[in-house]
Amino acid sequence: MYFPSWLSQLCRGLSRPIGRTTQPTWGSFSRSLALSSQRRIPEFSSFIARTNTCGELRSSHLGQEVTLCGWIQYRRQNIFLVLRDFHGLVQVVIPQDESAASVKKILCEAPLESVVQVSGTVISRPPGQENPKMPTGEIEIKVKTAELLNSCKRLPFEIKDFVKKTEALRLQYRYLDLRSFQMQYNLRLRSQVVMKMREYLCNLHGFVDIETPTLFKRTPGGAKEFLVPSREPGKFYSLPQSPQQFKQLLMVGGLDRYFQVARCYRDEGSRPDRQPEFTQIDIEMSFVDQTGIRSLIEGLLQYSWPSDKNPLVVPFPSMTFAEALATYGTDKPDTRFGMKIVDISNAFRNTEVRFLQDALSKPQGTVKAMCVREGANYLKRKDIESIRKFAADHFNECSLLGKLRLACADLLEMKGMVLRDPAQFSFLWVVDFPLFLPKEENPMELESAHHPFTAPHPGDIHLLYTEPEKVRSQHYDLVLNGTEIGGGSIRIHDAELQHYILATLLKEDVKLLSHLLQALDYGAPPHGGIALGLDRLMCLVTGAPSIRDVIAFPKSFRGHDLMSNAPDSVPPQELKPYHIQVSWPADSEAERAH
Repeated sequence: MYFPSWLSQLCRGLSRPIGRTTQPTWGSFSRSLALSSQRRIPEFSSFIARTNTCGELRSSHLGQEVTLCGWIQYRRQNIFLVLRDFHGLVQVVIPQDESAASVKKILCEAPLESVVQVSGTVISRPPGQENPKMPTGEIEIKVKTAELLNSCKRLPFEIKDFVKKTEALRLQYRYLDLRSFQMQYNLRLRSQVVMKMREYLCNLHGFVDIETPTLFKRTPGGAKEFLVPSREPGKFYSLPQSPQQFKQLLMVGGLDRYFQVARCYRDEGSRPDRQPEFTQIDIEMSFVDQTGIRSLIEGLLQYSWPSDKNPLVVPFPSMTFAEALATYGTDKPDTRFGMKIVDISNAFRNTEVRFLQDALSKPQGTVKAMCVREGANYLKRKDIESIRKFAADHFNECSLLGKLRLACADLLEMKGMVLRDPAQFSFLWVVDFPLFLPKEENPMELESAHHPFTAPHPGDIHLLYTEPEKVRSQHYDLVLNGTEIGGGSIRIHDAELQHYILATLLKEDVKLLSHLLQALDYGAPPHGGIALGLDRLMCLVTGAPSIRDVIAFPKSFRGHDLMSNAPDSVPPQELKPYHIQVSWPADSEAERAH
């Protein structure tokens, strides 16, 4: 049974009062906000009827009278039952004598997963009956009184981690799925990590935790946003895909160091590492450069890293965007294993193989390969054919070799080779991204590779006015085991430059961002920041197959809440105040008529 370090909490108190000063100086004000912290054992049984948790009792508690509350996990021969709460398990001895018939009736007839409260004495288990696999395995509870707090009806699935359940069933009965050990571990570990992050940022480095609005306005570029109707005809709010503009405005406002555990929303399809609503650790600083942001994040992760994982080694290595594409075929490489991509064009300059000649004759045409070590020992003819088909299916993608590298790794691991150690955490900074990319729908026009507020690389600013497609950006991504878990940039703090990029290069409607442009004109400091994807980070840390396993109430793959059946239809009369009506597709209209 795992007992995580979230058992330690911080006790904070003001270091000293401001005093009688009528108008405190900034120095005394900042000192008054300095918080001291010390470790204390949490009091899990404060304010409630129980005296102890099920998982904390040991031989040192022998003879104590205790009251426990929990769920009936297991019952054996109507003599013993195992009681469970969030902290662990304990064995309870069901009384067999006639004088305790009412207690026996309660504990023997209550269905499994019923909630009970028991009181009794902590005693030693009989010699030879100790259970070394349980932290509480040396003791048991001799029950004197019991109360059935709530009986449990027949469950749709057993509350056991080894019982296979479909994800749809787990999401439909999420409140039951949350009782499992794995979900308890994931969510409590997430809480512990966030708490340590808050401590590191606020207490140790002077950041200010600020909530930004959820109801905002539509903004150009980036991911698709959710719209929220207002009671003004034809006007809508937008749910922010990130607090990007607000965090920059906070820097203009002189807050200097901001962070937020921010809720973000994107109206896009779900994937194992993405869903419509998600959480970021959002950070912004004034008077900072890339090196400062990267050092901050390395320290933040090192400080908040779970104690049951291998400690992080900093600084993290870095790699340019161009190097990542050339060596790994992707801008988020998994560096836990080799199989690097190698340019072998020179070896085939004089080849007579026609398709290789055609490739090399084209501008920037190359021949690249990768060595699959021990591939001949693991891969059969059908595996080679599947690789060949995969390559043919993805032949027109620039990232073909990167995908092929991962596909080969999957095949090798299916055959028993260990390439990607799940206990290894390989962080990597990817830097020097292009500032702009050609639009997919119109390659003659440009779009932001990151977002339109990203500052150009200082050495490439002159290219903005002649060859903008060649400009590098001050954008940096943090990659962990082949997954992007964070991205940020140094921002444009000059209004004129920001206007030029928006209006001239990106051809965006600058009126939508007039408030930001105006703010930059009023003495905006140089600033930059980053956002860490908390869901993705915790998914990788816990080894969960999906971010939905580290979120308490996630959406399904299609973005639905299967428990409450959201999104749901709304009666027409409830839409009238918003001056909108539903336009039903023809097939839906026909179904409604029947």
